[in-house]
Parts: sequence; structure tokens; C-alpha cells
Amino acid sequence: MTASANHSYYPPNVVIDGYVANTLSTAQILAIFTTTLTAILGSCFVLIRRARPSMPATEVATALWFVLCGVIHLGLEGHYARHEHHIGASSHVLSQLWKEYSLSDSRYLTRDSFLACMEAVTAFLWGPLSLLCAYGVVRGRAWRHPVQSIISLGQLYGDVLYYGTCTYEFAVRGLEFSRPEPYYFVGYYVFLNAFWIVIPSILLLSSARATTNAFAKLEKLEGRAKKH
Repeated sequence: MTASANHSYYPPNVVIDGYVANTLSTAQILAIFTTTLTAILGSCFVLIRRARPSMPATEVATALWFVLCGVIHLGLEGHYARHEHHIGASSHVLSQLWKEYSLSDSRYLTRDSFLACMEAVTAFLWGPLSLLCAYGVVRGRAWRHPVQSIISLGQLYGDVLYYGTCTYEFAVRGLEFSRPEPYYFVGYYVFLNAFWIVIPSILLLSSARATTNAFAKLEKLEGRAKKH
């Protein structure tokens, strides 16, 4: 593959090996992405309600969140982890989605070592575990909480490092990887990734509370047993 600078990514002189432009428009890419996720989550919602009609809405939302995570981690990020060496040269629909997102962070098209490792861990660890956790939530399994805590902490840590490395590059080296239009930086980079800051934080606190309560009850039972 040959290096190409005939692109619209930032910084303008960034080299993307074998780059080819997307054949799908932004509207088409976003429509495919949202339609696919909506169909999957809608189907899962129906299955969950059939399996456990009385399941609390918060638990349904949690299960669907982990389904969403599993699909995105395994499908989208798994594609990146397997093909990061030629994403810029690929016309696969998932590669085109990554090229669209990369308008807010061109490091995804330059074989950045941190992103390659982070996405591989996210895809092949948090992806399967997310689907397992969704199953545990629907079935009401107690082991769901330690799994939920592990996934949420991993997602939170990965996202903090993701924001941190990009901020470091700008603050220390003056490098900007997002196009100047606000909707790329705010819409893609900030807004989309913020979900994996806010929701994992909430779930991590929820599992910590559930675990603390469980140990507190156990201590009370042990205390009563000792008295007798």
C-alpha cells in the first residue's frame, strides 16, 4: 500500500496508508448503524419481557446496555482490532463507519499503538463478558455483580485513558486529531464516548452498593449464629 495525503483528516499532513474515500455518505453510515442497533435492542427487549415479564425497568435497561456493549465491542471494535492495519484502505461497511468516526480522531487510521491495544482488549474481553453479564441480569444471577463491576471498571478506565492520551497530545505536543467542525469533536469524540464514562460509573456504584449490602447481611447472620 502507498501513503496518501488526499483526505480530509486532521492534522492535514497525517499519513494514512492506502487511503480510499468512503463510498457511503455520512447519512447512510449513521442510518445503517442506528437501524442495526435498534433492531437488535428491540428484539432483545421483546425476548427479555417474555422471559421475565415482571423484571424491573432499571434491570431491563441494564441488560440492554450490556447487549449494546457486547454488540459494539465484539462487532464494531472487534472489526477494528482485526483490521486496524488497513482500515483506511478498506471499503467494508464497518471500515467506512470507522473512517467516518476518525474525522474526530484520525489516530484510528494511523495504527496508533495505544488504540490498537485498547480496542483489542475492549473487543475480546469486555465484548463476551458484556453478553454474559446481560444473561446474568436477565436470569437474576448473583454473579452478575462482580462481572458487571469488572466490565464497568474496565470500560471506565479505557475511556479515561482514551480521553487522557488525546488531551496529552494536544496539551504537550499541540497535536489535534479532530477536524475543526464542532459536530465532529463534540458529537463524535465527546458525546459518543461519554456514554462509557457515565453509565459504567453508575453501574459500578450500583454493584458496589449491592455487594456491600450482601456482606452486611452476611455479617448480621454470622453475628446471630455466634450468639446462639
